[in-house]
Amino acid sequence: MPVLPPLPGFMTIGRRVQVEPPMRPIRQALVNCGAYVDGRRDSTCGDPVSALNRVRTQGSGFVWVGFHEPTYEEMAAVTETFGLHELAVEDAVHAYQRPEMDKYGRYLFIVLKTVEFVEHATANSQGGVVVSSGEIMVFLGRDFIVTVRHGEHSELKQLRTALEADPDQLTLGPAVVMHAIADRVVDEYVSVVAEIEEDIDELETAVFDPDEYVDTEQIYRMKREILRLRRAVTPLAGPLKSLSNQPNSLVPDEVREYFRDVEDHLSHVAERISTFDEMLTTLISAALAEVANRQNQDMRKISAWAAIALVPTAIAGIYGMNFDNMPELHWQLGYPLAILFIIFVCSMLYLFLRKKRWL
Repeated sequence: MPVLPPLPGFMTIGRRVQVEPPMRPIRQALVNCGAYVDGRRDSTCGDPVSALNRVRTQGSGFVWVGFHEPTYEEMAAVTETFGLHELAVEDAVHAYQRPEMDKYGRYLFIVLKTVEFVEHATANSQGGVVVSSGEIMVFLGRDFIVTVRHGEHSELKQLRTALEADPDQLTLGPAVVMHAIADRVVDEYVSVVAEIEEDIDELETAVFDPDEYVDTEQIYRMKREILRLRRAVTPLAGPLKSLSNQPNSLVPDEVREYFRDVEDHLSHVAERISTFDEMLTTLISAALAEVANRQNQDMRKISAWAAIALVPTAIAGIYGMNFDNMPELHWQLGYPLAILFIIFVCSMLYLFLRKKRWL
């Protein structure tokens, strides 16, 4: 019998046929690479290594390289040519870093936390997460800037386009790009804080509304998101203060003035976050007090109805005893009068307890 060739996607092992796994598409970690001379992008920019060598040969301009969730292998050429420290590259590849700024030789390594507000419908499907976070790592040198982004939001494509439309700014060097990224991140903080403020106002209204019930878990969840936002905002104050106040050969004086504005916006965001934390703590106490108050009201209602039910129970219990010599036992009007007496006493108790606001 002739042997047929294997079908596409299959390979034969002995007499068995094994399905080959489908080829996975190769993810492109290098998002963009641009060489900028006199504020304008060089259209002939190839790979980052050749771009940096050309800029250093000309003695002017800088290179901006952008990565998205790269691996060590994908950053190997840039790491070697740009002279990046292995510890900084390790932090950039692994992510989940605290906002910070470190100096390695002739360049700076800066970590920025990015945030994004998640709508309520999407947040419920993600386990109640209201604030989604990511990271942007920046290697800032004299003639280069390397950005490593983690997360699906905070893309830098529009930011790069806006900067390329203003060549005068890019002539100041890569520090302008660093400022634009920091300004973009802090602006995201401002927008997220505004969204959270609306949610806190709704929670506050619901807590003090007697017709609505607010689960304290909702407030705790919001407090957890505020903590997530605080971890992104608070540690960034130190690096921004250093960039705006301390002279640095990598940051021109003109750019340092812009960093002061970013630092001011960040301080306002930090103050609002602290206020939100205090408000949520107060709302938790108010919600717990409201729950305790409603429980007391329920117990009073139960006790009031139990007191009213005690009257017919006691009268029926007395006349239900099996004794021969009992008063009114053979009286013809005894039964209707007992019923009327029960109704009268229960009505008086109901009016009395209603006046006392137990019912």
